[in-house]
Amino acid sequence: MYYRTNQFIFSKAQKLLPWRMPKLISGEGSLLKLPEQVKKDGLKKVMIVTSAGFIKRGSLKELFSKLEKEGILYFIYSNVQPDPTIECIEDAVKAYKRENCEGIIAVGGGSVMDCAKVVGARIVRPNKSVSDMAGLLKIRKKLPPLYTVPTTAGTGSETTVAAVVTDSKDHRKYAVADLCLMPEYAVLDPVLTVALPKHMTAITGMDALTHAVEAYINKYGSKESKEYALRAVKMILENLTKAYDDGSNLKVRDEMLKASYYAGVAFTRAYVGYVHAIAHAIGGLYKVAHGMANSVILPVVLEAYGTAIYKELAELGEAINITGGTEKEKAQNFILKIREINKHMEIPETLNVVKKKDIPEIISRAIKEANPAYPVPVIWDKEDFKKVIERL
Repeated sequence: MYYRTNQFIFSKAQKLLPWRMPKLISGEGSLLKLPEQVKKDGLKKVMIVTSAGFIKRGSLKELFSKLEKEGILYFIYSNVQPDPTIECIEDAVKAYKRENCEGIIAVGGGSVMDCAKVVGARIVRPNKSVSDMAGLLKIRKKLPPLYTVPTTAGTGSETTVAAVVTDSKDHRKYAVADLCLMPEYAVLDPVLTVALPKHMTAITGMDALTHAVEAYINKYGSKESKEYALRAVKMILENLTKAYDDGSNLKVRDEMLKASYYAGVAFTRAYVGYVHAIAHAIGGLYKVAHGMANSVILPVVLEAYGTAIYKELAELGEAINITGGTEKEKAQNFILKIREINKHMEIPETLNVVKKKDIPEIISRAIKEANPAYPVPVIWDKEDFKKVIERL
């Protein structure tokens, strides 16, 4: 009763919050439109947060040239690792201050964008540590201009109010969430995702699907969040395997970027659920890629929810023409569809890294993250979590 009351009240209260959406720059070649916008916004120097791999591949040379043409100075911070740590963020903060930057362009996957968000938060809240920002609405101050350029169609971080940080001391992952973390601009350029390896295409796409499905089946979601979630599920299931099979298909890549964006909008307002809670716990302990963890955990958790989500899964199934005589059959066929896609993309059915001795710790971390914050379809206790994790 406490959990449900908490979730219900928060779902009503958040409707009063000043929600906004990032301004979109999208389509083939849209990255090169960004310097003009940065100039219009009056910035003279920006920090480009990205990964070393992107710099080595030379993927951003045209962006650098265009920034120079527009008279904008830039400093490149490319030390972001998967699952950004507090140390990585603090290193970037020092660089931002040392170089006298006025805004941030984040080019990369979820780790890069999450790092950039928290760097911005530390800039405007210099007396607050990253760990002090964990949780909801701990920043409450406008960030320096933040332009996000996703290079994977997965995290939706370009439109969310959250960033996931890893504490390297105890390998714990936690979220920093505040409305001010939503970027000013999101640049959706399919050209940047063409070179994405098949495996990364698979697990980032399944990450986006997990966002959309969990947002749709959660309780107390708004009509708007459900519409975005439904649209995202349909687009992902129609395009993900095509992107996996032919990464050079720009139309399909563009659809996946939009779907990831819509999924981000949906779960920002309706939250995620136990799939993410378990995935964060396992990812933190064993350094399993977040998308991989979600891919494997999603169908197992959906099956464990049982009858509580048959109606919602049947609706998602109908959107992609999944047949069945009853809600139960449609729901089960929808889960089967997820398993078939995973198999097609060579995603395993289990996470063999999970050790039995660590299960109590995984359960503890998952419960701490999810309850009471996530309005999941069914509230689980330790025994429910144990059954699911043992299946993994």
